[in-house]
Amino acid sequence: MSENLPDLPCWLNGQMSTLQGAKVSVLDRGFIFGDGVYEVVPAYEGRPFRFQEHMNRLDRSLGELRIRNPMDRRAWRMLVDDLVAAYAAHVGKKPEETNQLVYLQVTRGVAMRDHVMPPDLEPTVFAMVNRLYIYTAEERAQGVPCVTADDFRWKKAHIKTTSLAGAVLSRQISADVGGNETIMFRDGWLSEAASSNVWVVKNGVVLGPPKDNLVLEGIRYGLLEELCEQAGIPFELRRVSRGEVLAADEIVLSSATKEVLPCTTLDGKPVGNGRPGPIYEKLFAGYQQAKRSSS
Repeated sequence: MSENLPDLPCWLNGQMSTLQGAKVSVLDRGFIFGDGVYEVVPAYEGRPFRFQEHMNRLDRSLGELRIRNPMDRRAWRMLVDDLVAAYAAHVGKKPEETNQLVYLQVTRGVAMRDHVMPPDLEPTVFAMVNRLYIYTAEERAQGVPCVTADDFRWKKAHIKTTSLAGAVLSRQISADVGGNETIMFRDGWLSEAASSNVWVVKNGVVLGPPKDNLVLEGIRYGLLEELCEQAGIPFELRRVSRGEVLAADEIVLSSATKEVLPCTTLDGKPVGNGRPGPIYEKLFAGYQQAKRSSS
């Protein structure tokens, strides 16, 4: 019920509001069909992280669904900055004293229900903000457990769409057994996790699936490659077999919320020696440096 929602700031179609007060039409195609896209931009100490990369992916996703981008880069940045400031004011802090997640969503708009895409609809734009949870040093030192599953989702995983029933079902597989993520395979090849990209370390090399329609190209795809180059770590995108994942020296998850996070057990068995490895440690250190230099 709406009265149980936190009274956090949000933005809907040009108006600042709260989660309790914002309303959308029941005929919005985002509600009826999941016909929309989204982005999640972390903001560290009031500074959006990799903002341009997030906007590039938003443009790609909107283009794939043939939805007009209703705002230019300057307007999106102003919206993100306004929400960061509004959240900081809500919790009684300065923006630079907060870490936040800014969620941006664009749907095709409101129309009578029909699978055919109506032309010239006005997109619905919604944005909200919340605290960004930072994993503790103790949690990172332990790593997280994950499980494996077949990837039963659709074949356009490269679109960051709001149609997330497949991801919800996938993530629940690991949640049901106390796991942090579900690492998925399509026809025996690594794709990604329910809400993360997956990186495999073997003999000092970081391996990841290629950028194609079966994997959402996370913002950390480019960042991980940069971090590996800076640290002198070999980096390769190619098809990675299930056997290679099970025999990995290290497995690393990446996402806006996880940053980079070590998976130390997979299907109840230790990954490598069962502890976060040296490649993860280098990537984590590089990630923290990238956060400090973000603008």
